[in-house]
Amino acid sequence: MANSSSFKVLEDIARDLSGNEITFPTFLDITFQVRTALKDPKLNVEQLAKLVGAEPLMSTKIIRMANSVALNPAGRQVADVKSAIVRVGLEAVRTVSFAVAMEQMLKSKQMQMFGDLSRRLWEHTSHVAALCRVLARKLAKVNGDEAMFAGLVHDLGVFYLMSRAASFPELVADKPELHSLLVGWHDNIGHALLTALGSPESVLVAVQEHEVDRKISEISTISDVLYVANKIANRSGFGWHDPQFAGVVDTSVLDTLFDAATLAEIIDRSQEDVQSLKAALGG
Repeated sequence: MANSSSFKVLEDIARDLSGNEITFPTFLDITFQVRTALKDPKLNVEQLAKLVGAEPLMSTKIIRMANSVALNPAGRQVADVKSAIVRVGLEAVRTVSFAVAMEQMLKSKQMQMFGDLSRRLWEHTSHVAALCRVLARKLAKVNGDEAMFAGLVHDLGVFYLMSRAASFPELVADKPELHSLLVGWHDNIGHALLTALGSPESVLVAVQEHEVDRKISEISTISDVLYVANKIANRSGFGWHDPQFAGVVDTSVLDTLFDAATLAEIIDRSQEDVQSLKAALGG
């Protein structure tokens, strides 16, 4: 029964994604408003602040992020949305809109049936997003905001699959089958969703490849940053995969990139930044 339910979920999603109009879940509504606003070349900070200010959770997160250690090392606090947007930048607003959407979705009534999985997924997502920004700026020298966005949406396919699987109680009850569905399909489905949302190519590639094990000798792209951040999160106890159903995630690539002391130093030195960004995102 569960196998047929998995097939039905995938069949419905495939039909949805192949159509001219994708039916996005309501939890992404706020992201569409921000996405549309950011496409306007005439958009100014005042207009964006007005849009953000109309959503209490989003405005709170923007101000919290602007005052985080990572973005405010000098400790100069801001208290209004406009000043916060000036500090974090327009691209960070897009990231926060997704954070609000996904957090609200996981708190919805239909997602309560997933229990601990929902908590682990959000904790993992916020941790990877924060790590991506820190690694991008300290090691890879690539756009930190774009890296953080990639980190936040890298498991969007899991959120989406869960929202669709919620209509199939027998699948939700079959934890091994559900886990197999989420692990096996989330990267491709996340890639398809983000393509439809018009995400940058660098983000699309990173999401598509974030769980494709490979050898890398240096961290130089958004894809590298996300791959390594995902591995560090899993090794540090912030994974969402259940080892009971899928085994332990292989993080050995970290040992080819860093010696134990260097990796420990990277994690230790970035801990304050990561914790402050996670708090801002809601993790």
